[in-house]
Amino acid sequence: MEKIDNVTTFIFLGLSQNPEVEGVCSVVFSLFYTAGLLGNLLIMLTVHMGNLLKSPMYFFLNYLSFVDICYASVIDPKMIVDLLAKSKTISYVGCMLQLFGSHFFGCTEIFILVIMAYDRYVAICKPLHYMTIMDQDRCNKIMLGAWVGGFLHSVIQMALVAQLPFCGPNEIDHYFCDVHPVLKLACTDTYIVGVVETTNSGTIALGSFVILLISYTVILVSLRKQSAEGRHKALSTCGSHIAVVVMFFGPCTFMYMRPDTTFAEDKMVAVFYTIITPVLNPLIYTLRNAEVKNAMKKLWHRKVFW
Repeated sequence: MEKIDNVTTFIFLGLSQNPEVEGVCSVVFSLFYTAGLLGNLLIMLTVHMGNLLKSPMYFFLNYLSFVDICYASVIDPKMIVDLLAKSKTISYVGCMLQLFGSHFFGCTEIFILVIMAYDRYVAICKPLHYMTIMDQDRCNKIMLGAWVGGFLHSVIQMALVAQLPFCGPNEIDHYFCDVHPVLKLACTDTYIVGVVETTNSGTIALGSFVILLISYTVILVSLRKQSAEGRHKALSTCGSHIAVVVMFFGPCTFMYMRPDTTFAEDKMVAVFYTIITPVLNPLIYTLRNAEVKNAMKKLWHRKVFW
């Protein structure tokens, strides 16, 4: 069947139909986006200026902050502007690019979190071989794999949606272009596409979560053999990682590991991982990590008293 597209522009229904609520949300989300942007930039600056890139943990933390900035920037600025606009429109091409970008950076972040868990496993369970196993060349290859994996996932997601015909309704019941809300507008049966989409996202999310669960279980078991000071230091670092994993995987599991359907709570759940998580990540990694805090203090004194 020939693909016929009459829709060139989509309209977001947004978070609320109440202008006053949207005005308040615009201010609040602008503050959150700015705080997340500055917080993650500060972590990247600290890692680079504090010569922490040689440590695999901070090498990956640097990329996690970079991906957080990119992920939030794909969605948040457009959403904040739309909250103050009467007409919340996006072109068909812009919608596909936003869908691609959100899945690219979101999936890459999942892979980085898995990598960071593996890094902590090697550091705690095989400390004598840590620098051999996690040398710079291997870290670069692992990060490249994360980027390639995120790219392939997003290409599949976008390709499946882009080949569908859109010839009727164009109102997206969301504040950004995501798979499930866009599929509802297609002028054809999307059951098979929905199954493939869910399988693709679900396999990545579930597989990554299982790997993370196994990694941290092994780490916690191995900590029993260490001294009290060693356990405290390891738990402090791993606690940060676990907190980020729970905040990111909880909402993502609700959104993507299910059949092709939407719920009223979807938009509020999406706010958590598109707006709040990029802000909380730098807070968690700085407040619970003494080395990062010390590096920030040195950087501050160097800039102030230089």
